[in-house]
Amino acid sequence: METLESELTCPICLELFEDPLLLPCAHSLCFNCAHRILVSHCSTTKPLESISAFQCPTCRYVITLNHRGLEGLKRNVTLQNIIDRFQKASLSGPNSPTESRRLQPQRPYTATISGTIAGTIGGGGGTGGGSARSSPATSSHSHPHANHTNHINHNNANHSPAIVVKMEPRISCQFCEQDPPREAVKTCVTCEVSYCDRCLRATHPNKKPFTSHRLVEPVPDTHLRGLTCLEHENEKVNMYCLVDDQLICSLCKLVGRHREHQVSSLTDRFDKLKAYQVSPGRVSDAVMEASKTSAAQTLENNLTNLVKRNSELENQMAKLIQICQQVEVNTAMHEAKLVEECDELVEIIRQRKQVIAVKIKESKVMKLRKLAQQIANCRQCLERSSALITQAEQSLKENDHARFLQSARSVAERVAMATASSQVLLPDVNLNEAFDNFALDFSREKKILEGLDYLTAPNPPSIRDELCTASHDTITVHWTSEDEFSVTSYELQYTIYTGQTTFISLYNSADSWMIVPNIKQNHYTVHGLQSGTRYIFFVKAINQAGSRNSEPARLKTNSQPFKLDPKTAHKKLRLSNDCLTMEKDESSLKKSHTPERFGGTGSYGAAGNVFIDSGCHYWEVLLGASTWYAIGVAYKSAAKNEWNGKNSSSWVFSRCNNNFMVRHDGKEMLVEASLQLRRLGVLLDYDNNSLSFHDAMNSQHIHTFEISFLLPVVPTFMIWNKSVMILSGLPVPDFVDGVASDLQELQQQQMGLCRQESPYLTGMKTCH
Repeated sequence: METLESELTCPICLELFEDPLLLPCAHSLCFNCAHRILVSHCSTTKPLESISAFQCPTCRYVITLNHRGLEGLKRNVTLQNIIDRFQKASLSGPNSPTESRRLQPQRPYTATISGTIAGTIGGGGGTGGGSARSSPATSSHSHPHANHTNHINHNNANHSPAIVVKMEPRISCQFCEQDPPREAVKTCVTCEVSYCDRCLRATHPNKKPFTSHRLVEPVPDTHLRGLTCLEHENEKVNMYCLVDDQLICSLCKLVGRHREHQVSSLTDRFDKLKAYQVSPGRVSDAVMEASKTSAAQTLENNLTNLVKRNSELENQMAKLIQICQQVEVNTAMHEAKLVEECDELVEIIRQRKQVIAVKIKESKVMKLRKLAQQIANCRQCLERSSALITQAEQSLKENDHARFLQSARSVAERVAMATASSQVLLPDVNLNEAFDNFALDFSREKKILEGLDYLTAPNPPSIRDELCTASHDTITVHWTSEDEFSVTSYELQYTIYTGQTTFISLYNSADSWMIVPNIKQNHYTVHGLQSGTRYIFFVKAINQAGSRNSEPARLKTNSQPFKLDPKTAHKKLRLSNDCLTMEKDESSLKKSHTPERFGGTGSYGAAGNVFIDSGCHYWEVLLGASTWYAIGVAYKSAAKNEWNGKNSSSWVFSRCNNNFMVRHDGKEMLVEASLQLRRLGVLLDYDNNSLSFHDAMNSQHIHTFEISFLLPVVPTFMIWNKSVMILSGLPVPDFVDGVASDLQELQQQQMGLCRQESPYLTGMKTCH
């Protein structure tokens, strides 16, 4: 906090900048302090309006004024805003002094930008918002004895605790007779007295001996007393020991341990050190060399680092303030959205409550109506049964045999019929009609409501390199996601990776990326890619809350497949039907000669049917029993009537019986290879300007050409005995890719050095 306060302090008044001016040298100065500097240069013959320049108090850079004077300089609005925020944050803590010297009660944190930033400063960093400066009429500038402790803003008392900023008091004139004395504008180091403008002109006229007095900006009395010697308490330091790099007094030089040391005056040492630190371009070389001491160098380095760090801190602080503001905006937006969504849920629950209540009432009415009908039926049956029972009981009481026999038959039939039909007439009582099977079970909905939370962006997906596949023009990318059910869609982005730029620079270059949006599955096949080319892929998982990217994955397409071109084959070579095998055949039929066909004595060669101008390509040659061959690449313009490698347009690896060599531009160099070499691997990395040969069976590197390709190249093959077979369109093996990566790293380390096309040795044996 103190470091931040020091960065916001004016070098003249030693207070926080007020109405700061942005000087051309990039330093800042209070407007009033700049005005006082101009006033200090005034005299009876030189009015204030005639002053057109002054020196920056920090770096002594000469500031030139136009006809508007100080009004012509720009205001440092950004610095003023930072100071205002800093003051508001500093004054919003519970320990800030008030007019009544009472502590304000601390309240819970409130979601405001001022509280957020004030809390940040209280914790050790950040900046607050708002302004706590008083108006010019009530400012502490109006009274020289005023205590410059900033007053608290009571409206911010509920914010997080912060550190109180206390400013140093003004320097008063020590020569004024009026009460209170005026504010000092200069301090005379020689007199050790601070003067106001009027007293300074009266006591220090522009004549000797006062011209030798040293005037500085106003400083407190404690600074005027100077530093005392560490070895002699009552003596002031007035010399500088160059041997021990230490301040000393006169006694140290006369009788102390520095009496034999070389010393310098404080003024000379100050001038040399200041000249080296501030304006090294304005002093002579001799003075520069004399002043380059370890202390000066250390101070200059530290000052440079501090200035750089301050600039970084200002940028970082501005970004943090912007992020805080964005947090406030986003928080308010999400809070409003939360209220809106919850209100909608409450409204849905209220509506469903009404609907279910209506259903319950309707079911109640239907069940009661049905039960009432059943009760009525039971009542009718009961009445009929009661009447029949009464009649039967009366018949049983009859003593007259004739009368009993006359009525007993009909009564018995009716009782029998009533008894037989009692089960039918008796209403069926259904327990379901009592609403016992009805339940309100909202447990599932309650769990869902208890799990309500704001949606976050899905976790970054992960590209599965082991599942990704490639051909010469397609790459299928597979990935997995931990939050698969929360992902709405995926987005695949890819670009060519040459190895010459970092991923960060590629990522920041939006124009170079191809985008495939709205992918629903966890894999995608990209078509139309360049063969033998490295690509960078990353996948973005997207939902309503945002998106997150996977780690970048480097994938590459396979080499360009090709065959032997019959139009280029020498007339004494026989090609197979699939154009993958070539054999030396002296008895083959004569072919018509064309410009693209290999011709001439001994030039038994053929070329591939593809021209390569980009990418990384790998093919292998099955050598069989052949002991005399030359394999490589060449420009289209390479001569067809001579061996490959005899000109500057072709590069080959060849075998002449038991000798292996590489050849280019007529120069040859022996290389080591096994006599049992049966499978030759060729890696052409056109983008990185290299052509390398490998023993594919033993995974051994043989030789690498470093070539500055100017034109497209074509694979070339020459044999003088037996036959060879080519295998093209192959992926680059791991051992070959590792060598290529090492070579690429070596090339980057040697960047800036002159590159030679090939390191050839002279005087080597030539194969004929």
